[in-house]
Amino acid sequence: MSNPVPHPLDGAIIDSAHHMQVRVYYEDTDFSGIVYHANYLRFLERGRTNYLRLLGAAQSELFAEAESETPGFAFVVRAMQLDFLKPAKMDDVLEVITRPIEVRGASISMHQQVKRRDDVLIEARVKVAFVSGGRARPIPLPLRVAMKADVT
Repeated sequence: MSNPVPHPLDGAIIDSAHHMQVRVYYEDTDFSGIVYHANYLRFLERGRTNYLRLLGAAQSELFAEAESETPGFAFVVRAMQLDFLKPAKMDDVLEVITRPIEVRGASISMHQQVKRRDDVLIEARVKVAFVSGGRARPIPLPLRVAMKADVT
């Protein structure tokens, strides 16, 4: 896996955690002007995706490499626990923080937060599995090694 040139939209890895900013747009809100709960899942997904990208696992390259080794593979969310603590509103600038907790052969557990300045709005614990043919498969070694380096 190559290390792509970082783009400011990808965020940054700081102290073993990925930090990325997201602005809340009108389309992210419900009729009351606060972020619709399901849209936080999108923000969290972007955080995980950009974290992998900055580790050198650009998904298009990872997909091509993994497809040759394990045809029909996918990263799937196996489990997710969410705590909604405070609302976000249109025009807020949020920070999505992603930190690996545990890296195993076929799964990765992560802790994620969505913050507005010092206020934690969402806490999430996410377990992502690597599967192919409907069965768990080992995560490609370069990705496991990169993520384990960040597990504190």
